Amino acid sequence: MTQEKQHDIALMRYSVISPIINGLSEEYSSLDAFYRDAAKKGAVAPDGTVKHFSAATIERWYRSYKNGGFDALIPQGRVDEGKPRKLDADLQEQIKYLKLNYPRMSASAIFRQLHDNGSIITGEVSESTVNRYVNQLALELKTTTSRDMRRYERPHINEVWCGDSSVGPYLKTADGQKHKVYITALIDDASRFIVGIDVFFHDNFVNLMSVIKSAVAKYGHPRIFNFDNGKSYRNRQMELLAARIGSVLHYDQPYTPTQKAKIERWFRTMKDQWMASLDIRDFHSLDELRGNLPAYVDSYNRAPHSSLKGKSPQERFFSEPECFHRLPEDELDKNFLLEIERRVSADSVIVIDQVEYEVDCRFAKQRITLRYSPDLKDIFIVEADRTLTPIRLLNKTENAFVKREKIHLCRGEQE
Repeated sequence: MTQEKQHDIALMRYSVISPIINGLSEEYSSLDAFYRDAAKKGAVAPDGTVKHFSAATIERWYRSYKNGGFDALIPQGRVDEGKPRKLDADLQEQIKYLKLNYPRMSASAIFRQLHDNGSIITGEVSESTVNRYVNQLALELKTTTSRDMRRYERPHINEVWCGDSSVGPYLKTADGQKHKVYITALIDDASRFIVGIDVFFHDNFVNLMSVIKSAVAKYGHPRIFNFDNGKSYRNRQMELLAARIGSVLHYDQPYTPTQKAKIERWFRTMKDQWMASLDIRDFHSLDELRGNLPAYVDSYNRAPHSSLKGKSPQERFFSEPECFHRLPEDELDKNFLLEIERRVSADSVIVIDQVEYEVDCRFAKQRITLRYSPDLKDIFIVEADRTLTPIRLLNKTENAFVKREKIHLCRGEQE
């Protein structure tokens, strides 16, 4: 029985005897008369039903109250409450041993193991009995299977950026097609400032990279990126990108969304405010929607935040200009190139996304590293000295008129 239920019962008992707490009224000739009348009227139990108690029971409540006050009206549990009456000493010892040596072992797993080894016979001990005893052990041993989760906040800005994507509204484009919209955002842990955000039709790494690039160009790079384990975030391209700009990747443990609670909470706020007031019928393209979102983000960044002692995210973020570590402009585009490896054919051709490109003949039959922009407008070979050499589309017609240099093999003169 819970403590709340015990108190509810005690209050019900007090309501029955309350008319005589300060003395017997003239309405009753004696206490016995009151007890008989109270027994006849009944009392409203905690579950809302009217229950009748004997005069002797009501008299006992009154005497208990006079001797011990309100606490004496609280029902006492069984003497053996919490003790497993169907588990003998041997079973209790086995369960205790398993729980102490394998603290993450569930009650269901313990029940199955004891059933499989013959310690528990079907029909004699139920799984719920084992579960109650395991819970009782947790109280006695002061153990818990709960994760140690604590609220935290980084002391400085640009220490941690947390990124995630959320499903936005469904957008009906001009061609009549309905598309699911994804919103990708980055939030600074210390200030709750949204450093980057955009809307897309696809949730993938390329779109995430564009949000990161925009944020890094404006505010510099963070020490740590905090992501979940989705394929858009955990891949080789992300590892290369973080290494180039000087950031560290941290991935949350699976099935623990609380580790990125700030970005999750922000998405909820965005949906309650921006999406709730949005008439999606007014938008017919992703660019139109993209033009509307920044106004909301700007108003959020400027508004006082309850977790920042009245400061706005923008005010908190820009209070530490020394924490901005911007990258050189000439290095920014290079750092945000994608990277792949390809084997060059004998006639100096490689294929990317079913498109043929031509490279210098010195790379024929070799495996090379390529770096390229997501739109494939710029593609480079990574030379041995890490410099980038551009390549071009294959033009077979033009190559038909190119004069090849011949390699002449000659023998040395014999005497």
